[in-house]
Amino acid sequence: MRFGFLAPVVTFALIAAVMAYALFFLDPKEIPSELVSKPAPEFSLTPVPGYGLPLETAHLKEGKITLLNVFASWCVACLAEHPTLMALKEKGAVEIFGLNYKDKPDAAQKWLTKHGNPYTRTGMDLNGRVGINFGVYGVPETFIMSPDGTILDKIIGPITEDDLNNRILPRLKGANGS
Repeated sequence: MRFGFLAPVVTFALIAAVMAYALFFLDPKEIPSELVSKPAPEFSLTPVPGYGLPLETAHLKEGKITLLNVFASWCVACLAEHPTLMALKEKGAVEIFGLNYKDKPDAAQKWLTKHGNPYTRTGMDLNGRVGINFGVYGVPETFIMSPDGTILDKIIGPITEDDLNNRILPRLKGANGS
C-alpha cells in the first residue's frame, strides 16, 4: 500500500495529543504519593551544622501535626517559599522540621544563617536516601504529618497561599478542635 508513510505521522499525532492534554489539563503539583496514609519511613539524621539537635522519625510522632519540609541551599523554589515557612514559625502555627536534601553541610548552614531558620530540627540527607524513602521527586516538597507520624498529605513545589489555606491550616484547625 502507498499509505505506509502515514503510520509515523499518526503515531506522532497521538503522542502530541497526549502531551497536549497533560500540559493543559493535568496539574504537576498533583502527583500521587504512595506514602500518603502510611507511616513515615524510619530515619535518623545529623543536623545542619550549628542548627541544634538531630532529626529522627520519632520527632514526627510527638502527638501533634507537624510539617516536614524538604529543602536545599541550591533550590531557587525553596527560597520562594521560605518567607511562608518563616511566617508559620513566627505565628507558632505548626512545628516545622527541615530535611536538607543532597546539600553540602556548609552551604546549608550559610543558607539558614542568611535567610532565617523556620525549623525546630534539621536533618542532613547527604546522599538523598531518606528523600528517596519519602518518595521525594525534587525540592521543595512538604509533608503534613499526623500526630502519630502518618503522612497526611504531600505538597510538591513551593507552598502557595492556596496550599496554606486549603491544605495546611484546615488540618491544624481540626487538630486543635477549632
